[in-house]
Amino acid sequence: MTKRNKWTAAAVAIIAMLVFLSACSGSAGSNASNNEGNNAETEVSTDPSKQPEITLNVFSNLSNYAGEQPGWFGKIIKDKFNIKLNIISGGQQKASTMMASGDLGDIAVAIDIVDASKAGLLLDWNKDGLLDKYGQDIKKYAGQSLDAISKQYGGGKAIYAIGHNVGSGSGPSESANMTFGPWLRWDLYQKLGSPEIKTLEDYLSIMKQMKELSPKSDSGKPVYGFSLWSDWDGIASMNAGSIAALYGYNVGDGFNNSDLILTKADEAKWQGLIDEDSPYMRGLKFFFEANKMGLLDPDSLTQKFPDVANKYSDGQILFAQFPWLTDGYNTEERVNAGKGFAFVPFAEEQMSSVGFSPYGGNWYWSIGAKTKYPERVMQFMNWLFSPEGVQESRTGPKGLMWDIQDGKPTLTEFGYKAITNSVNMPDEYGGGLFKDGGNQINNSTLNLSTINPETGEPYDHTMWTSYLENNPNPVTKSWRDAMGALTVKEYVVNNNKVAVQPPYFSEQARMEEPSDIKQKKAEVGKVIKEYSWKMMFAKDDNQFASLKEDMVSKAKGLGYDEVLKWQVENYEKTVGAALKK
Repeated sequence: MTKRNKWTAAAVAIIAMLVFLSACSGSAGSNASNNEGNNAETEVSTDPSKQPEITLNVFSNLSNYAGEQPGWFGKIIKDKFNIKLNIISGGQQKASTMMASGDLGDIAVAIDIVDASKAGLLLDWNKDGLLDKYGQDIKKYAGQSLDAISKQYGGGKAIYAIGHNVGSGSGPSESANMTFGPWLRWDLYQKLGSPEIKTLEDYLSIMKQMKELSPKSDSGKPVYGFSLWSDWDGIASMNAGSIAALYGYNVGDGFNNSDLILTKADEAKWQGLIDEDSPYMRGLKFFFEANKMGLLDPDSLTQKFPDVANKYSDGQILFAQFPWLTDGYNTEERVNAGKGFAFVPFAEEQMSSVGFSPYGGNWYWSIGAKTKYPERVMQFMNWLFSPEGVQESRTGPKGLMWDIQDGKPTLTEFGYKAITNSVNMPDEYGGGLFKDGGNQINNSTLNLSTINPETGEPYDHTMWTSYLENNPNPVTKSWRDAMGALTVKEYVVNNNKVAVQPPYFSEQARMEEPSDIKQKKAEVGKVIKEYSWKMMFAKDDNQFASLKEDMVSKAKGLGYDEVLKWQVENYEKTVGAALKK
């Protein structure tokens, strides 16, 4: 992707910057200019906003958006750093294509840093003192992650990335609403008399009754209990895999089931993905039964995530695997009218939680080796790991969305309206809805549940004292009264419905998959993914059983057992060994 330079500074500043970029470009190449070859060194401006405008290409394996970063977040970083972000999405297939091209852009998120670093595609943050000069906040707030990754992947010398979601604390590390569901239309659930839900499968009859209460969406379209999408799939169905998280199992890197092994969050226990009694297989069966009952959206076979998000906003879907799916429906107008989604667990549920980790998770932030702007990239990433950067990336511009009142952070009157997407952001702040203008890279830096040292409260505004004490809408108040808790996190902790993974670190890095294992996994994954979708939409029980038998047989014939054996051995040497201590 071609980078665009729009020079807006005075001529002297332009010349100085060109000299600097030419001197520092090294093997990554140099900017074409009349000063090419000049070795004079010039520091990047201490005021990033005064530097020439540039566009950074950001490949994010987690993003659902492609194009220039819009809205308020784009405005913040344009004003602060004079940069624009060109977001490149596309999942694992796009990542493989970019790896093969030899260029991962300026910033790469949630990629395989083992393969990328060995291929010379990642910049060493220690090169030319880059981290020391421009990454002091990263070192201060995520230093243990840097040390761990250096030991694991850089021989204790090089640093090719930093983990995501870095933080410290006890208990679940998620925000007030946790990561997983199930979330149901609370108003309809109450109309049914709030029936007891013992097992996952009990939701099916409840969804059927809810659909009878609300057969049409706001725009008059058919209502379904469930709606799935395939563009987040890795080697299996992401939606079926997410069911494993409701039983205390980790769901894999990026929710895309990149492994054939399912591991327990809080104990050294594992299961094969397509074992007879695995939660993944239970998920396939669950959605198959939903389809038989007319509860599964038939568009699931072809639609992508944005299509599903639009359906939630329209009120077409009644069940959500993840709380953030419900944001489009839970508008201020609806919740004030008593209509909205809320967390409704089942008796045997125990959702998995990543827990706090000073080492961070493996949706790594890294810098492409071919970037022409290493200093500018590091300045930007350093801000993302600073208290100011984390807070504004989450809650938006201070003064407009939130401020400090009586020594505590609190949303402004406008902020409360904006987070429910009831008003547009002012044009001078980027315009558009708040949700559309958020950070489209879609990855965390510091854990939002950790305490912001500048405010004394968590970064996540939904956990601020002022937010929890603010007059709740009718849906929230009704849920709190019924569940006896202020937040979902409080409920799952108090009722022992969460399996928290403790922090761990092993200098034994995750082993690189041998080429034969990698090839077998890819072939096995194609079979599992293809047959998973066929099974969920099988016409009857006999076809479901036949497809299941074919899937297992073909997967094993392509090397499923060999791949699983290799992954189990790697797990036992790293995570499993740490959990046994």
